[in-house]
Amino acid sequence: MSAHPSLDPSVVRWSVPPSERGDRPVLLLLHGYGSDEHDLFGLAPYLPERFVVASVRAPLAPPWPMPGASWYPIEGLDGRDPDAVTLAARAVLAWVRDAVGEAPVGLLGFSQGGAVALQTLRADPDAVSFAVVLAGYAAGGELPGDAVLAARRPPVFWGRGAADDVIPAALVDATAQWLPVHSELSGRVYPGLTHSISHDELDDVRAFLDARLALASPSSTG
Repeated sequence: MSAHPSLDPSVVRWSVPPSERGDRPVLLLLHGYGSDEHDLFGLAPYLPERFVVASVRAPLAPPWPMPGASWYPIEGLDGRDPDAVTLAARAVLAWVRDAVGEAPVGLLGFSQGGAVALQTLRADPDAVSFAVVLAGYAAGGELPGDAVLAARRPPVFWGRGAADDVIPAALVDATAQWLPVHSELSGRVYPGLTHSISHDELDDVRAFLDARLALASPSSTG
C-alpha cells in the first residue's frame, strides 16, 4: 500500500502549554470519521487533570460531501481494510515519537479513532500503555505485536451502545473474541445508547483512567 499521510502538528489541541507538560502522562484523543481535533477535546474537562490531553486531526479527507477528516477510507459497511487501519496507526506512532518523547502515552478513540487506537497498540505495544475504545472495534488480520499483547495483556476499556447500528455486528463479535485474549479488558454495553458517548460511559472512562494513574503513581491520582 502507498505511504499514509502524516499527522499535521499545527492542528493539534493540547490541554496545557509545553511549559506545563514535563513528564506527565499523555492521553491522545483520536476522533471518529468525518470529525476533527475539536470534537473529542470537549471531553477534556471530564478527564483526570493529571493527564496532558492532546487531540489530533486525522490525515485524510473523506469523500465529498462528508465534512471533517478520516483515519482510513470506508467504502460500504464492509469496506474497512485492516492494512489501511495499520497505516493510520503507524502515522499515530510517528506523531507520538515526534511530539511526546518519553512520557507515557494512552489512547482514547471514538469509532474509527477507537479502531486506530487498538491498532496502534498492536503495531507497537511498547509505545502505548493502554487504550480506551468507544464505539470502536479491533481490525482483522494479525500483527507481530499481537503475541506480545497476549502475553502482557495491557489495560483496555471498550464501551459501546446496545443500539449502535454503525459498526457491523461481525466486527463487534470479532472484537468481543479478540480483546479478552489480548488485553486486560474492562468495559460495558450501554442500554439504549446509539453511536455516541453517554454520561454513564464518561463516568466509567474516568474511573478507568483514574485506575491507570493510581497504578502508575499511587500518590498522584489526579
